[in-house]
Amino acid sequence: MKQFQQTYDDWLEENIANEKNQRRKELLIKGLGHGTIEFLRHIWLPTVGSFDHLYPEWEVRDLNNRYRYLDLAYHPGNGKGCIEIQGYGPHARDLDVKRFKDLCWRHSLLALEGWTILPIAYLSITDEPRQCQQLILAFLGKFLAIHTPSHLSWHEAETLRFARRLLRPISPHEVSQHLRISDRQTRRVLHTLVKSNFLTIASGKTRARTYRLTHL
Repeated sequence: MKQFQQTYDDWLEENIANEKNQRRKELLIKGLGHGTIEFLRHIWLPTVGSFDHLYPEWEVRDLNNRYRYLDLAYHPGNGKGCIEIQGYGPHARDLDVKRFKDLCWRHSLLALEGWTILPIAYLSITDEPRQCQQLILAFLGKFLAIHTPSHLSWHEAETLRFARRLLRPISPHEVSQHLRISDRQTRRVLHTLVKSNFLTIASGKTRARTYRLTHL
């Protein structure tokens, strides 16, 4: 808890100190919403390990020349990722026609500006944290080249990339089809990755049926 709080405080203070735009600076000084903080605490930081390239209350101008503020913007290099935390309260239950249309326009115009938008329900953060963490890994994969150790063979490295892109455990059959190699070769690749602690058996006792990344 204390480790998160210190990391979060340092990150927010850095964003405030570096911001020249008074509109965004005032929003940051007010502090982030409860849903955003819980997402950072339980989903983002445990999954990613840092707040690098992540910016709260990021200001954009849409095609209608209106200012919009994204809950979280992810900018690795030239990447444009947007994470929006959707609360369950008056914002969701009592969404009137006007606000619903505006929300659709918001996402549409951001998409046309090249943003990859990831809406996450607050209830998913509290009820389905594991799935949210997997979703974030897939989201990151849209922007980052997935690093694999140089000593791995091409088949081993590509198996890790394949596993990283999916939101569920992978089966030997899927890996075999993806790599276009035999079942026996696939089993050897998977066995090596398990032995090296890159993969873990997700199901199957006598014979492994599915595998997942060890860090999930």
